[in-house]
Amino acid sequence: MSNRPTHELLVYIGTYTRRDPYSTGKGDGIYLYRLDLLSGALTFAGKATETVNPSFLAFDPERRYLYCVNEVDGRDGKSMGAVSAFAMDPASGKLALINQQSTQGTSPCHLVVDATRRYVLVANYGSGSVCVLPILESGGLGPIVDFVQHEGSSINPQRQQSPHPHSVNLNRNNRLVYVPDLGLDKIMIYELDGARGKLTPYHEQPWARTKSGAGPRHLDFHPNQPFVYVVNELDSTVTVFALDQERGTLKEVQTVSALPADFSGKSTGADIHVHPSGRFLYSSNRGHDSIAIFGVDESSGRLTPIGHTPSGGRTPRNFAIDPTGAYLLAANQQSDSVVIFRIDAKSGRLTPTEQEIQAPTPVCIKLISLSA
Repeated sequence: MSNRPTHELLVYIGTYTRRDPYSTGKGDGIYLYRLDLLSGALTFAGKATETVNPSFLAFDPERRYLYCVNEVDGRDGKSMGAVSAFAMDPASGKLALINQQSTQGTSPCHLVVDATRRYVLVANYGSGSVCVLPILESGGLGPIVDFVQHEGSSINPQRQQSPHPHSVNLNRNNRLVYVPDLGLDKIMIYELDGARGKLTPYHEQPWARTKSGAGPRHLDFHPNQPFVYVVNELDSTVTVFALDQERGTLKEVQTVSALPADFSGKSTGADIHVHPSGRFLYSSNRGHDSIAIFGVDESSGRLTPIGHTPSGGRTPRNFAIDPTGAYLLAANQQSDSVVIFRIDAKSGRLTPTEQEIQAPTPVCIKLISLSA
C-alpha cells in the first residue's frame, strides 16, 4: 500500500453519465477526491475512470479492487445492466478496468463484495432479480454463478406492480444476505453458500415485511448491537428491526417518519447510515432535501428524532460518513454538488463546513484509506 497520510482518505464518487442515451446524467464515470480529516477539505484528484452510470460502488476487503454497477435500464429492448471490475492504483487511487460482466437484468443499482473476496452480489432493480458473480484471481469477474428472480407486487400502482430489489447486504458472519425489495415491501433473506456462490431462501425466515406501501430501499447494521435499520423510499420512514444474532432473523421494533411533522410536500427516502459510535442514525430525504438525524437507544434499538439539516442542494440520493465519525458527505444529485458537514460527537447534529465541491450528477460516495 501507499505511504498516503493517515489523516487523508480517498473519496470515490459514482455518477450518472452522458454516455447512456436514456440518462439525464452529466458525468463521465467515477471521480476521485481527497478528504483531509484534519481540516475537512475535499480536493479534486482527477477522473478515476470512465464508465457508464456507475451508480453504486464497492471495494474488496483487501482494498485492491473496486467494483461498480453499470445501471442500464434496457429501454432499447436489448441492453442489460453490467458490473465492472477495476484495479486500484495504490499510489494515485486511479482505476484500471479489468473486465465487465452482464448482470442478466436491467437497472442494477447496488452491489456488495463478500468478506472472503470470492463473490460480488448485485441487485437488478428494474427487472427484479439478484445475481452472484465469482471474483477471479485477477480481481476480475466471471460469469454469473447464481440468479434469483423475485416475484410479486404490493399496493402502490406506480412503483410496486413488480419486484424491485434495491440493495444487497451481507451480515457479519458472511452467511446471510438481506435484500430490501421496494416492489414487494419485504426484506428478502437468503443463505449464501460460500463454496458455490448459491443463494437459498433462508429456512428460518425467508423474508421480513415492512408496512404496505413503504418501499424498503437501503439498510444498515448497528456497529455493535443486534439491530438493523431500513430506510423506506415511498413513505419516507425508517424501520428498526431487532436482529437475532444466532438465527439471523428480523423482528420489527419501530417505524418512524424521516420527515418533519409539519412537512406536506413530496419526498422520498434514499440512503441510511448508523454513526460509527452507534449513538446516532442518519437518513436522506429527496424532496425535503435534508438529512434526518436520530438518536439511537443502544439497549432497545429504538430511534428518537433529533432534527433535520438541509443537505445543501437538491435530491440527496447518497451520503457517506467517514470512519472516524467526524464528517458526513452528502451527494446532491440534481444540483451537481457534494456538501461536507461536521458531525458533533455529543449531539449528532450536523454543521456545514463551508466545504462544497461540484460533481456532475453524483449518486454514490465511497471513502477508503490506502495507507499502509
